[in-house]
Amino acid sequence: MDGTRRTALKLVVGAAGLAALGALSLRAQDPSERNPSRTASGEKNPDGAIDPKRVKGVLEQNQKDIKKNIEKLFQLASELKEEVEKTDATTTLSLAMVRKTEEIEKLAHQIREKAKG
Repeated sequence: MDGTRRTALKLVVGAAGLAALGALSLRAQDPSERNPSRTASGEKNPDGAIDPKRVKGVLEQNQKDIKKNIEKLFQLASELKEEVEKTDATTTLSLAMVRKTEEIEKLAHQIREKAKG
C-alpha cells in the first residue's frame, strides 16, 4: 500500500506527458485532412470560402499556445516528481500535490483541445 500513492502519481504524470505528445502528433497532421467547411475557430462557414490568412494566423497562434502550455506542463510535472520523491511513502499526500496533479490534468486537457483545432 505504501507505493500505491507514488505509483498513482507516476501514472498521472505519465498520462499528462502522453497527452502532450498526442497533442504534438495531432499538430503534425496534414491540414488537408481537416474539415474544410469549418473555420479555425470551429464556426461553420456558410459560403464555404475560407480566408487562408485568417486560418493561418489562428493555426500559428494555436501552435504558439500549445508550445507554451507544453513547457508549463513539463515544468509542473517535474516539480510534482521532485515533491513525490521527497515525500515519505508512509504519509498521506499533501493537498498541494493533489492540486498540482489537477492543474497538470487541466493543462493537458487544454493542450488536447487546442491540438484538435
